[in-house]
Amino acid sequence: MLAFFRKRRRDAVRRESFPPAWREILDRNVPCFGRLPAEDQQELLGHIQVFLDEKPFEGCGGLEITDEIRVTVAAQACLLLLHRETDYYPELEVILVYPSTYVARGREVREGGVVVEGDHARLGESWSRGSVVLAWDGVLAGAADMSDGHNLVLHEFAHQLDQEEGPADGAPELPERSMYAAWARILGREYERLLRDEASLKRTVIDPYGATNPAEFFAVVTEAFFEKPRKLRAKHPELYEQLKAFYCQDPASR
Repeated sequence: MLAFFRKRRRDAVRRESFPPAWREILDRNVPCFGRLPAEDQQELLGHIQVFLDEKPFEGCGGLEITDEIRVTVAAQACLLLLHRETDYYPELEVILVYPSTYVARGREVREGGVVVEGDHARLGESWSRGSVVLAWDGVLAGAADMSDGHNLVLHEFAHQLDQEEGPADGAPELPERSMYAAWARILGREYERLLRDEASLKRTVIDPYGATNPAEFFAVVTEAFFEKPRKLRAKHPELYEQLKAFYCQDPASR
């Protein structure tokens, strides 16, 4: 019953007129929007409206939340939802936004298994229950250049997809159970390849940060899929096909 009323409310929100001021923000801050096919643009506008209707934002470090911040973040987060059955990041309760790089307490496992705790400068992070944290200047930089392979919002919201069924492990919930075997085989092999390339300092299409662990690998290849699709398809065709099937999009063809 709750699902029925939630769907009806979301459908009503999508039917509302998209505010012209929000469209101006998209045109100014999210240039990839204008490169989408018209039907994808319309679908994305509806997703943005639902996302902003359901997900609260909070400013940190003295930052005041504005529609510019909300729309810019929502547009990129919802790009991952196009053409897919979605519940709009169900574990996400709030988006916290800092003006720029912030310092957070954390722990780091170094060589030999030594664990070091301390303060670390960060641009963003995704918590398995409740929050995504973003640096506003990082959000703007990632949206401005959709060809450099670096996008903070895509990265952190890929983690949210990964965390919908438990701790992030590089295996989000796939549309069909039959897809898991190929996903594990291909992404596992590509992850090991990145580990070897990173150790030999070989340049790769995939950001070496993806060699940190399988969860970071999934987030990093998501960035590459949307921002360097043709290069990723050329160098890692099977990986590209797995992401294409998961995201139900083919950015290399655009």
